[in-house]
Amino acid sequence: MAPIAISPIESQNEVEVLIKKNISQYKEQAAGPLTYNKKLEEEGSAEVPKAKYANYLPTWDSNQKFPPLELFEHVDHGASADPNFAELLSASVERDDITPTIGTSLSGIQLSKLSDAGKDQLALFAARRKVLLFKDQDFADLPIPEAIEFGRYFGRLHIHPTSGCPEGHPEVHLVHRGHDDNSGATMLETRTSTVAWHSDVTYEKQPPGTTFLYILDKPSTGGDTIFCNMVEAYNRLSPAFRERLHGLQAVHSGLEQADGSKTRGSITRREPIISVHPLVRTHPATGEKALFVNPQFTRFIVGYKKEESDFLLKFLYDHIAYGADFHARMRWSEKSVIVWDNRVATHSAILDWVNGQRRHLARITPQAEPPKETPFERAN
Repeated sequence: MAPIAISPIESQNEVEVLIKKNISQYKEQAAGPLTYNKKLEEEGSAEVPKAKYANYLPTWDSNQKFPPLELFEHVDHGASADPNFAELLSASVERDDITPTIGTSLSGIQLSKLSDAGKDQLALFAARRKVLLFKDQDFADLPIPEAIEFGRYFGRLHIHPTSGCPEGHPEVHLVHRGHDDNSGATMLETRTSTVAWHSDVTYEKQPPGTTFLYILDKPSTGGDTIFCNMVEAYNRLSPAFRERLHGLQAVHSGLEQADGSKTRGSITRREPIISVHPLVRTHPATGEKALFVNPQFTRFIVGYKKEESDFLLKFLYDHIAYGADFHARMRWSEKSVIVWDNRVATHSAILDWVNGQRRHLARITPQAEPPKETPFERAN
């Protein structure tokens, strides 16, 4: 793991020791090769249908190794988009806002057919509405390289360090629970809830921006994904409290995810990384400020003593979790695609469906700019 400088901590080893001493809220929602029944997924049985998209079934190649990610210059396409959304919200498109502050369902448009101008509008609209639901899409039926190239338009594609991927396509992160996977019930033996709020891989130096998740197989009911508007979460705080958050930084860790992967007999494509990000970040296209902490990957606030850091982070985590009036619960349907902006929304899978039903999704995850804070602005 490459060393990082975190004042007032003296060394990388001390950072890792501090992380391990803190009681982590990390929840392992991922399944892995130990619970994967390859024959059942590929062939099915008299009682169990085979996977609908065999080309998207997960593989774990222990020989697949990648060097540490290097910084790159990200271009945010939403910043130059048509704010009237002439293509994305044309007269033929039906729009349904799921809540006033977060979530919009769009029908009558195919994501795969968008022009570059339409993709720019998609990036901006996702940043404004935080999460978008597109029904009846052909995305899952595209050749995998075409889906990957679509995502690449929005930024350098993240290769997940631990997850399964379609064979030969590590740019695709798979969310897969097979018909005989009971790991959700196993989690509830030691937890009261399977909800695990997070923004994806915030331990990276450049966490994701516009992100794509599409359904391949779904349970008959349940398995929704819930999202939280982190701009609204920030705005709901008092001006004095918001001002106090500015200037604070927090450590985000991939150590627990890597350790969990090893426990599940899975892989680590890259060594785990620790990064420091501001508690409040500003979106480059909208200028909106958003909270940027999550219990899956945020570990402690730099410069605070443990009790102080735990107290403040618990308040923020509770604020996120209890904010039902700035949440949107997105229900999956066949061939649907969800697009969201990881910079301004957190989310969690909801593992509430009956054991024995397959849930299979694919994520394409373009990275964005390093999180940046802009000065606090007091309302006039």
